[in-house]
Amino acid sequence: MALSFRRSSFWFASMTILCALFIIPSYSQSQPETASKRRLVERPSPVYPTLARAIALGGTVRVEAIVSPDGSVKTVDVKGGHPVLVQAAVSAVRKWRWEQASHESREPVEVRFSPE
Repeated sequence: MALSFRRSSFWFASMTILCALFIIPSYSQSQPETASKRRLVERPSPVYPTLARAIALGGTVRVEAIVSPDGSVKTVDVKGGHPVLVQAAVSAVRKWRWEQASHESREPVEVRFSPE
């Protein structure tokens, strides 16, 4: 009985290792590119929100732009920032353009607002 248990434990451990060797590398290769650092071609400034100006609110809004191969922004995903500033940052980033590439990319962006 002990020999049978050892064989099944050895078999299970061997299969786990083999699966890890084959699954992990193929999983990491199939993941999309996270950030390509494409060069910005157009970067219109955001409109500073009236409410933010009235209360002298400044800060940084972090977003991730999904950029199509032609350089236009497909989507913008908010990662963080003050809610009063978020919409202005998203609206501005949607108008930005990156250089053309052969593939879609994810571009991390920080939009800074400072009261004047």
